[in-house]
Amino acid sequence: MARPKQFDPEIAVDQAMEVFWRKGYAATTPQDLVEALGIGKGSLYNTFGSKHSLFEEALRRYRDSQALALVKMLEESGPVKARLRKALRFLAEMDLADPDRRGCMAVNVAAELSSVDETATELVRRMFDRTEGVFRALIEEGQRAGEIEPGRDPAALGSLLLNTVVGMRLMARVAEGPDRLDRVINAMTDSL
Repeated sequence: MARPKQFDPEIAVDQAMEVFWRKGYAATTPQDLVEALGIGKGSLYNTFGSKHSLFEEALRRYRDSQALALVKMLEESGPVKARLRKALRFLAEMDLADPDRRGCMAVNVAAELSSVDETATELVRRMFDRTEGVFRALIEEGQRAGEIEPGRDPAALGSLLLNTVVGMRLMARVAEGPDRLDRVINAMTDSL
């Protein structure tokens, strides 16, 4: 008869996400995960199969929790530029308030693993595609509402906004304060 699990795998994925987010994939050891999750190595491997399988689940968890928060904020009602400014400020404030300055896990994974891990790269690509699509829809909404010039290419502006977010998330990891990020946010929203 199998013994019941002494831990909740859902909570374990959340805890693993925090470790991978803080340390990166390569620097995270199985021992780091065992200590963070409070389980034995046998339980880790019996439940998740491998460090990489757990990492994939943690990356999906990040997508489902952190990355979707931006999407939800952008899909709220109200003036488009105000929503965009609010969402960008939220990201900047969240990153600057993080004592570990982890930035965006998806951006970190893209920087660390894009040339060596097809699965992680595809997960991040889909996150970026979704965010870019939401930005494009936001631009189109702004054009219909008369907030954004109708002749501008929504796809190009969606890509520009995604690039702005990626750059902001990286800058926030080393920023001494909010000034530079505020300038980026203001310049981006004013340019629309």
